[in-house]
Amino acid sequence: MYALFKKEISSFLHSLIGYIVICVFLAANGLILWVFPNNFNILNFGYATLDGLFILAPFVFLFLLPAISMRSFADEINTGTIELLMTKPLSEMKIISAKYLAGIVILVFSLLPTLIYVNTISQLAVPKGNLDFGGIWGSYIGLLFLGASFLAIGIFASSISKNQIVSFVIAVFLIAFMYLGFEFIYDIGIFGGAELFIKSLGINEHYISMSRGVLDSRDLLYFLSLIALFLMLTRLSLERRKW
Repeated sequence: MYALFKKEISSFLHSLIGYIVICVFLAANGLILWVFPNNFNILNFGYATLDGLFILAPFVFLFLLPAISMRSFADEINTGTIELLMTKPLSEMKIISAKYLAGIVILVFSLLPTLIYVNTISQLAVPKGNLDFGGIWGSYIGLLFLGASFLAIGIFASSISKNQIVSFVIAVFLIAFMYLGFEFIYDIGIFGGAELFIKSLGINEHYISMSRGVLDSRDLLYFLSLIALFLMLTRLSLERRKW
């Protein structure tokens, strides 16, 4: 499993798309937060807060994380190496876990440089260091869980198609629905007493809750359950290919 894990990270970092994904994430957020005049621009906003990053990042991840995960199994299926991989002394869950954890490492690599923003805002604050660090670290943890959920969905999408572009499109659609779809259903207002339950099924509801700096066990359980669900669906998709 560890050998496959290292292979996945190595292949990602040795491909152009790996650096493009990380650079696009950092450039998009950096330009919007610090350069372009808009409501999220930190310098124009006048307050020492990183709220703009945590509002924008999920929408950037909506496209970038499927780009990371789209080749996980689609490339193996397309080239025929999936059969060879399945003959290795590894269970389906170990193969899935190795690819998933490699994606998590790339996700963390993309988030680490944004810690520079925390230090910069801390220095610009009056007085220095006057930041809501609880809210910031809670938002980072929420963003990490959100990204981990997006990756699990993306890996599932990659397992049901041999075409990377098709996998990418399926992943974007599924992630968009899980992130915002239940919010739209809630806003329709036709489900009566079930509306709050429907809203709680969406990723955004739990992400916003964690962004307040309070780590509720219900939010953690939701994200862990969602990740486990899509990894299990990926396993079922791979097992179906044996039949």
